[in-house]
Order: sequence, then C-alpha cells, then structure tokens
Amino acid sequence: MSHPTACRPPLTVLLATPRGFCAGVDRAIQIVERAIEKYGAPVYVRHEIVHNRHVVERLKTLGAVFVEELDECPPDRPVVFSAHGVPKTVPAQARSRKMLYLDATCPLVSKVHVEASRHFEAGREILLIGHAGHPEVVGTLGQLPDGAVMLIETVEDACAFTPRDPANLAFITQTTLSVDDTAEIVAALRGRFPAIAASHKEDICYATTNRQEAVKSVAARCDVLLVLGSANSSNSVRLAEVARRAGAEAHLIDDADGLDLTWLAGAAVVGLTAGASAPEVLVQGVIDRLRQSFELSFEESKAARETVSFKLPKVLVS
Repeated sequence: MSHPTACRPPLTVLLATPRGFCAGVDRAIQIVERAIEKYGAPVYVRHEIVHNRHVVERLKTLGAVFVEELDECPPDRPVVFSAHGVPKTVPAQARSRKMLYLDATCPLVSKVHVEASRHFEAGREILLIGHAGHPEVVGTLGQLPDGAVMLIETVEDACAFTPRDPANLAFITQTTLSVDDTAEIVAALRGRFPAIAASHKEDICYATTNRQEAVKSVAARCDVLLVLGSANSSNSVRLAEVARRAGAEAHLIDDADGLDLTWLAGAAVVGLTAGASAPEVLVQGVIDRLRQSFELSFEESKAARETVSFKLPKVLVS
C-alpha cells in the first residue's frame, strides 16, 4: 500500500530522450511476431532475437523457441536469425537443410558486413573494434575467411598490434560501442597508422550514439541514473558506463524489481533511460514503483529526434 501523498518526499524524474527501442530492434521483434502469425508456432530463433530478457520471454509466450545453433531446429519449421547478425556459415547451413529462414540482422550491422567485404576485396588487413564473444562481433568476423579480421578491444590492443603492411590497413567497429572509448582506440590507431582506411559512414549506429548523448545531457543533473536493460545488452551496459564517466551514480537494472530504493535516499533528481533493446513498458514500471514512495514530477531532456525505420522482409508483408 502506498503512503499518503503528504508523507512522500518529492523526486524529479528526468527522462532521457531518445531511449528504448531503436529501428533495428523494432524490426527484429516484428519479424518474429509476423513469422508466428504467418507460419504458426513454433518459430525457431537462433540466439536471443535482441538482448532483453522481457522481450525474449514475451516472444516465447507467442510461440518462439530460442536455440543456440541450427542443429537444434527441425528442418520443417521457420528459423529467424537474430538482430546481431550471423556468420556466413549459418545461412549456408540453413540452405543445405532446405530450411525457411528469415534474417533479422539489423541493416546497420549488415552495413558493417558490407564494409568488411569491401576492405577485404581491396586487399586490406582489417581491424574490428569490438568486444570478444559478442554475437555481433562473431557474426562480423564470420563474414570473411579465418584470419582476415583482427579483433581490437582496447587502446592497449591498438598500440600492441603489428600489421603485415602498415600502409594497407582498415578498421570497422561493432555498432553498439561507447562512442568515447571507440574514439580513443581510433585515435591510437590513426596515430600509429595515418593511412588506415575507415568506413564511408560511422559504424557505431545512430541509436547508440543518440542514447549516449541523451545520457550525457542528463547525467550532471542527476543524483542517481537508472538504465533499463539486460546485463548482456552491449548498448545498455555502455549507457551505464557513459553515465558514470559523466559523474553520475548509475545502475543497470532489468526492470522495476531490480530497483533498490536505498539508492535514492536523499536524492532529489533521478535520471531514467533505457537501452535500445528495452521496451518502454519497463520504464513505466519503474515510474510506477517510484510513485509508491515519492511524489513525482517529470522533466524530459531531448538529445535527438529519431525518424529511422527499416522495411520488413518481403515474404512477411506480401
């Protein structure tokens, strides 16, 4: 039971905008939903469609079955590839088994794959700035033959790397990295290899950049900043890191159940944002939880306006 309004201390909720779903995540979720509508359940999904526990659990209730590898899927049911992208061997295996597959790879991840192929065809040695083991990195590495791409995770890696030909290098990046951390790595590479080639357009996606800028715009004003997102979500983890770098006390939580009200003892302003794979309903859940203990007022800080949308596969809209 909530306390009477007069007993609740005031708290300003500073909402960072944009937050939550990006166009690539929205498209990927729609692909799974529409596949279930068109083909019936079950529809198999290789890896988590996006890195959010609530999204995955909701899709399971609709008839999605999540697996790690294609050999866990029967050949007579559709399979969806996650938004993070997959190595080329995965669709090749699906074709060899005559499976119906739907590729939910974010178009901005696909752009990085195209850039990698372009550099490879030009004979360049390729560096991929990213996090080892992340599905997007695994997928990007798997676009080219083994050894064609070298993973760079830190400035130290950039400084230690020894190229075959310093004049014939290129770099690409994971789309969900910290903008500031990546800039430091790129600066180190360019300091050592001035001729290193880059992508025609920034690889870190618009949604990652915008959400990080939104966090920076509110961090200095917050006593505490809450980030909605799962711990395996790269872009959500980066938001918490960006907030801490900006001087805020930041906590990454899955949902309202992860909120520890002791964090807000004495707080006057709490910032609230969500990673690109976290649904807005989770933000509302935190607001509802806060309302039980505080008299809330709201402000919104808008860092950018997003109008991007991506088309669904033709087979799902025909």
